[in-house]
Amino acid sequence: MKAMTKLIPLIAVFAALAMFSQGCKKEESKTMTEAPAAKAALSATEIVLGAVFPMTGPIATYGQESVNGMKMALKKIGDIKGKKIRLIVEDNKGEPNESANAVRKLIDIDKVHAIVGSVASSNTLAGAPIAQQSKVPLMTPASTNETVTQTGDYISRTCFTDAFQGVVMAKFAYETLGKKKAVIIVDNSSDYSKGLASVFTKKFKELGGTIVDGSFTYVQKDTDFRSLLRKVKREGPDVIWLPGYYTEVGLMLNQARQMGINLPFLGGDGWDSPKLQELAGAEGIKGNYISSHFSPDDVDPAVQGFVKEYVDTYGQKPGAMAALGYDGVLVMADALKRAPTMDHAGIRDALNSTKDFIGITGSITIDENRNARKAAVVLETTAKGMKFKQKVNP
Repeated sequence: MKAMTKLIPLIAVFAALAMFSQGCKKEESKTMTEAPAAKAALSATEIVLGAVFPMTGPIATYGQESVNGMKMALKKIGDIKGKKIRLIVEDNKGEPNESANAVRKLIDIDKVHAIVGSVASSNTLAGAPIAQQSKVPLMTPASTNETVTQTGDYISRTCFTDAFQGVVMAKFAYETLGKKKAVIIVDNSSDYSKGLASVFTKKFKELGGTIVDGSFTYVQKDTDFRSLLRKVKREGPDVIWLPGYYTEVGLMLNQARQMGINLPFLGGDGWDSPKLQELAGAEGIKGNYISSHFSPDDVDPAVQGFVKEYVDTYGQKPGAMAALGYDGVLVMADALKRAPTMDHAGIRDALNSTKDFIGITGSITIDENRNARKAAVVLETTAKGMKFKQKVNP
């Protein structure tokens, strides 16, 4: 009996601990269940719009131009449904992990209605799953990799995809320039570069062209490409497809010309930066071609009005990212005006139903896969800047 008597207090203690533990689990479960509701607590007095862009780092001109364009657009929009728009810009430094952190911060702390961003597909792919899981609309104005919008129904874009611009440049190389043998140089650290390389390869071969087999790769932040370029030169191509970003592309063009490689290099919209000419030098910049979203030489009065305002405000001509940022905010504003409700689902539905919106970069329709159907332009890189060559409709 004495032994049993001693056990009774211990049994009581264990029972109390078990009850306390169960209560904690229930409270934890309750808190987890309530978390999404807390995220959905949107402002009733203003529209909070988040933006995730590389304002510093190796591709900073993309972010700076994009936000410049966004701010110009916001000046034109004014209030929507009696509410002012507050823009919160987060710097992802051009890094995927920083992009993910920025999206999480905008959703959890700033309680944004929607997010615009980012530039560079790897960055957008890092943030998109967080937005999708949290059911917050994220619209990228400039990330072209096919898989971006496959993340889910809360993710959309107002730019064309790599499947389109890769085909445009393969046809331009084969049909317009008459080139038949290509080397492809790929940035192995970039989803954007690998996606464009794949599309170009398939189309160029379909047309009758030859792609040189071999490993012609680099990664972002590389600066010396001479060994790679020597391998390329030995293969004797008549055109080089280089779907990268301006930071490495500019240096590579400069070094290629110094080594006597005077072939045309072709690229995508990742080349389109005011810094490209500075990095490539007077010789490296000449005689190359890119696909992009916009040309400041377009004679459309609306485009020329945008160009003039941008030059007056920022002291230089706008590149594609400025125009894309501008259009992205205008499309978002149009969706906010049409949204049946101002919650996340209502904004998502309005964005995904965008049709025939006339922007600076062309007519924008969001298709069933939440990609924009719109035209591309082919530009020649020259010592005086990008020169318009042709426009290609989807």
